[in-house]
Amino acid sequence: MKAAELPRHPIPKSAVTTCMLAYIIVAKFCDALPLYRQEKILARYGGSVTRTTMANWLMRLSRQLQGLINLMYDHQRTGRVINADETRIQALKEPSKAITSDKYMWVTLGGPPGQTAVLFEYDPSRSKEVPLRLFEGFSGYLQTDGYKSYDAVCRQEGITQLGCFDHVRRKFTDAQKGETKPGKKVKGNKVSKADVALGKIRKLYAIEEEIKGLTAAEKKSADRKTVSHCLMTCTSGYRKTSPG
Repeated sequence: MKAAELPRHPIPKSAVTTCMLAYIIVAKFCDALPLYRQEKILARYGGSVTRTTMANWLMRLSRQLQGLINLMYDHQRTGRVINADETRIQALKEPSKAITSDKYMWVTLGGPPGQTAVLFEYDPSRSKEVPLRLFEGFSGYLQTDGYKSYDAVCRQEGITQLGCFDHVRRKFTDAQKGETKPGKKVKGNKVSKADVALGKIRKLYAIEEEIKGLTAAEKKSADRKTVSHCLMTCTSGYRKTSPG
């Protein structure tokens, strides 16, 4: 007698099915269900899988998937633009760091138009060493919120830094909130510099909304025709109306 060969499994000698692994991954990383909640959900259906077991499955699976993750990082670098941001995250067992201290999830999006990849890289540090590792060998455009830790890798790799209009807009919004509003003691309805700046940004946002479904080439063509016209005309348009 000859036994049939078992199908290949990402975690050898494990009792978990690939469908179960997919469910745990989607529930944790897409639906924000921590493993302890998944443990309780499974228990209600008669399951007895502990959070420790699920965590071990995910850690073993991550080692199997590391090659794919490396390929995705390489794929990101084939594009001209990478967007990056670092978000605070809580990690309970991080050596030499308190439970309440800040750790970070570094998120990057990049790759050729229409074939972009999103990657999450956990690191307890927010230092320049993380971008130096993540963007080694990249020489295009890097768009961030302007955090100084990205400066070193941009100098080293010859990367062109891009800013973020949303972060710029916040400063003008703060300035607008601090302005004295027209009333009985304030005559006139003068449009401030903050109002003019926000008007220009709103015009640019409107263009982005109109062209978001176009291809990269179509967006480039549309930008040439509309952005310069927007910047020339929006100031006069907002001088004729009240701020808003």
